[in-house]
Amino acid sequence: MQFTQYFLHTRNRPDRAIIQEEWIRSVLEHPEKTQVQSDGRLRFWGRIKEMDNRTLRVIVLEDGTTVHNAFFDRNTKL
Repeated sequence: MQFTQYFLHTRNRPDRAIIQEEWIRSVLEHPEKTQVQSDGRLRFWGRIKEMDNRTLRVIVLEDGTTVHNAFFDRNTKL
């Protein structure tokens, strides 16, 4: 998996440091919901059982593989 510098920087935040790469990979491989943003980036959502089924949103660049952002989305219900 490739990551943007933005992702690597924000991953140091306490609320993002808990997100495991295997969870990101799982959401990308088996999303429950996907969406293309107006800028061409792709959004993927999936529930993480180990985190009480909280919804993880993963945003990748237009290439479809480079992770730009990943966070637990409080506003999305799947």
